[in-house]
Amino acid sequence: MTAIAELIDVTQTYFCLDCGVCTGSCPVARVFTDFSPRQIIERSLYELETPSDDTIWSCLTCAQCSVRCPANIDFPEFVRLMRDEAHAQGFDGVPAHNGMLQTITSIQTGDVVQNRNFWIEDGKTAETGDLFYFVGCRPYFDVVFRDIDAGSIQSARNVLKILNACGETPVVSNEERCCGHDALWNGDEEKFKKLAEINLKTIRASGAKQVVFSCPEGYYTFRHFYPRYFGELDFEPIHILDLLARKVDEGVIQFQERHERVTYHDPCRLGRLAGIYDAPRSLLKAIPGMKLTEMPRSRENGVCCGTTGWMNCSSCSKEIQMERIAEASGTGAGVLVTACPKCQIHFRCAKAAFDLDIEINDLFDIVADQIKG
Repeated sequence: MTAIAELIDVTQTYFCLDCGVCTGSCPVARVFTDFSPRQIIERSLYELETPSDDTIWSCLTCAQCSVRCPANIDFPEFVRLMRDEAHAQGFDGVPAHNGMLQTITSIQTGDVVQNRNFWIEDGKTAETGDLFYFVGCRPYFDVVFRDIDAGSIQSARNVLKILNACGETPVVSNEERCCGHDALWNGDEEKFKKLAEINLKTIRASGAKQVVFSCPEGYYTFRHFYPRYFGELDFEPIHILDLLARKVDEGVIQFQERHERVTYHDPCRLGRLAGIYDAPRSLLKAIPGMKLTEMPRSRENGVCCGTTGWMNCSSCSKEIQMERIAEASGTGAGVLVTACPKCQIHFRCAKAAFDLDIEINDLFDIVADQIKG
């Protein structure tokens, strides 16, 4: 059996009904009319699609096709495995930003001395404890994207402020590495495993029983892929939104008034892939004076921010971003809120390039600013 035939068997892609729902749902297909998930599957079934084809790198792996597929085909997983095979044969996609993010990730797989915690100011942290805050790659984003004011470091400070307000003093470690999400989805399984092994060793050394994430990709990768590759975890991955929603219900934290109309963008990894839709909306609605107005395409129908894994940033990406920002503006909201550092960067990049009249804000910045006391 060939490698392509094996991954078709693993993902049960042969159940494809050739109905075209995936292509009709795909944000890339709306822009690049020659891109079609259905046709990629069909060509693969006849072994006409090969790992050297560029089409597998155009997919955003946003899962919009999968949630609508009547045959329940996991097309993002099919693409991920295709990229594994492509990478093994020496074929890779085109890195965005001159491959700077990929280089940073590669460096972290080695025995490197980092200063990841430089951003911590007056926040309370611990070296060991029950709760570990997995910061992710936020400390690097402000350096790479300083021209658009990425705001990733300030968001990390605000997450720590929120955790402290909830009565938590989390472990924040200099030894932490990238979660490996991008390496995994771009076909470099070995790089992913190296990063994951270091992270697991670091978390276990801290004694943590729970690991909290503010990045959707980190949360999804730890919850879904770490157990697949390394077995059952001896700690619980939790997203800070679930923790916060519980703390608000318990009255542990309360908010000051903020009179503002906002709309919320569902990150793909947080929404469609992790199933977290209600918690961010509950938080926004818990702030007195805050008015949440939904975009026509929201929750499981929300549209991807246009780029994934720091790969293939193109005119297609910009068109998807522009369309999404226009949809947000059409709600009458003055602020587009998201809970993903990459979504924030991509939208701020589009906003800066085209001088668009809407603010892009991180959900955790809003929450931290409005906490009483």
